[in-house]
Amino acid sequence: MSILVIAEHDNKTLNGATLNVVAAAQKIGGDITVLVAGSGAQAVADAAAKVAGVSKVLLADNAAYANQLAENVAALVADVAKGGFKHVLAASTTTAKNILPRVAALLDVSMITDIIAVESANTFKRPIYAGNAIATVQSDEAIIVGTVRGTAFDPVAAEGGAAAVEAVSEAKDAGISKFVSEEIVKSERPELTAARIVVSGGRGVGSGENYHKVLDPLADKLGAAQGASRAAVDAGFVPNDMQVGQTGKIVAPDLYIAVGISGAIQHLAGMKDSKVIVAINKDEEAPINAVADYWLVGDLNTVVPELVSKI
Repeated sequence: MSILVIAEHDNKTLNGATLNVVAAAQKIGGDITVLVAGSGAQAVADAAAKVAGVSKVLLADNAAYANQLAENVAALVADVAKGGFKHVLAASTTTAKNILPRVAALLDVSMITDIIAVESANTFKRPIYAGNAIATVQSDEAIIVGTVRGTAFDPVAAEGGAAAVEAVSEAKDAGISKFVSEEIVKSERPELTAARIVVSGGRGVGSGENYHKVLDPLADKLGAAQGASRAAVDAGFVPNDMQVGQTGKIVAPDLYIAVGISGAIQHLAGMKDSKVIVAINKDEEAPINAVADYWLVGDLNTVVPELVSKI
């Protein structure tokens, strides 16, 4: 049985989420091939070849894939998948969620999203109803296409493998979309989905100015990434790339500190797998207290600065 894993990368480095997908692929069983589609991405292919458990790396290095345009990459993945692969897997990220539904359509198969457990080669578990229920789904498709929730699988080792790298010369340029521009937010803080500690703020912080005034010192002291609830993002306190939740990013850090977040089920779906959850809220009946390991009822404007002073 052959499994095709789509590498997540920026043409320079391999995203850690790919290691989680390889871990899921290993639970299915079979030869694992990683596809790197990019431009000037030889370093990514070399890194993928060293990943434990990977049998082969396919490198499609062409300008058509420089910016991961979904229409172009999907056509490539669909063609490669027809070469004898039973599974096509990728991380549940914005990029993969843009590509894999197109792959499934080109292959004329249904797909499985947000896989959190592998029961067998064609049976998987995935969350439904904002994570309040877990569905066990079975697929009889000729090629199973699915996204993997990285937080549900421990990553494989990034070193130890010695896979061969093969070039894919065929280029797929659909010609129906083009890359215009991108704005990259640079931060010295850890990347949100990979951070060991996350400090998040909600509507209760009151304003964007107060968010940074109260939470930045705490995040600095802990070396934490910063997140936010949808309410805080919608209110314009912080940009939407910081949103944690069902419609944002899924995180499962060792420590998640929720400040001024009531705990709507959509937010809980994105962070309830965190190992330790600390909630700071003036409402002792806030829903987030039901999932928190520790909660403190009080004014965040007083409590958080005091906490910072004690660290």
